[in-house]
Amino acid sequence: MAGLAIAGCSNARTLDDRTLTSENSSTQNLAAVEPTTLPATGTNGVSWATFKQRFVADDGRIVDNGNGDVSHSEGQSYGLLLSQAAGDRVAFDKILGWTEAKLARPDVPLYVWRYDPRSANPVADRNNATDGDLLIAYALAEATKRWHEPRYAARSRVIVDAIATRLVKTVGGRMILLPGLDGFSTAARTTINPCYYVWPALDLFVKTGNAAVWRQVITDGEALIAASQFGAHRLPTDWIDVSNVGAVSPAVDKPPRFGFDAIRVPLYANVSGRNALVVPIRTFWRQLPVERIPAWTNVITGQVAEYPLSTGGQAVVNRVLGTPSTHVLSTDYYAAALQCLAEVFA
Repeated sequence: MAGLAIAGCSNARTLDDRTLTSENSSTQNLAAVEPTTLPATGTNGVSWATFKQRFVADDGRIVDNGNGDVSHSEGQSYGLLLSQAAGDRVAFDKILGWTEAKLARPDVPLYVWRYDPRSANPVADRNNATDGDLLIAYALAEATKRWHEPRYAARSRVIVDAIATRLVKTVGGRMILLPGLDGFSTAARTTINPCYYVWPALDLFVKTGNAAVWRQVITDGEALIAASQFGAHRLPTDWIDVSNVGAVSPAVDKPPRFGFDAIRVPLYANVSGRNALVVPIRTFWRQLPVERIPAWTNVITGQVAEYPLSTGGQAVVNRVLGTPSTHVLSTDYYAAALQCLAEVFA
């Protein structure tokens, strides 16, 4: 996912009673709803057991084998979400323990985005990645529903509150989600990643966080992505600039591609029932057989990748189009993660 990874720090918090408080009404509300469920063996061979065997280290670190065996906060969040959905609490607690021990920042309840085991300082870049933070909070909330553990709910709430206070910013009259704490705003514009709008998580935060803030983030985010339909096919790009007067355009310092990040835009919109955000992408995909859809498309020039979508990308297409997938779980981390995400949401 977007190259976001995880970081560790020597004085990171551990997940214990010092950081997690007792059950309250929010926990009770969470427990009243059935958790997301992923079959132990997913459809068409997509299997949590296989994902765990291939990509989850013994200590709970999710390994990105296609990117030098680094890890990302987003990868840890996927592991938490998938293990919860499969009802695998042992794996969930192991992944959570590593994430808290190695990636939790000591200054704010967010997570360092990248962990590189090859480096003398595995977490040299201390910035966070908002999608990872969102999904960790979401997975903890889902785990509360399943296992009725008040510590999960308490930790989820403090993360959600930190995102609301530190990563939500009004730009051009819209309340937007920053991709991270540092490096995404200039005097003239703010750069966002549209796939960081993880709609199932944001919808839940209305119930578990500051409802007024999250309702506005959702309303403005929907309008923002609806406005981010570029080129002949009206596709979003992986990164988008929002000017200080609210104009949207492909990010000036990134390739203007509907690609490896933006593939998650229609997935999250589809699983949350936001069909209007999916229509142009669905129309574009229906023009070709799934196996011939390019891995990326330049929305300005029309140039396309010389290679097709991965099996993970094809799983997203199949989910959005409502067509069956016949692929077994990929041996590549990101492709496999997309395959599992395409089936984990009810």
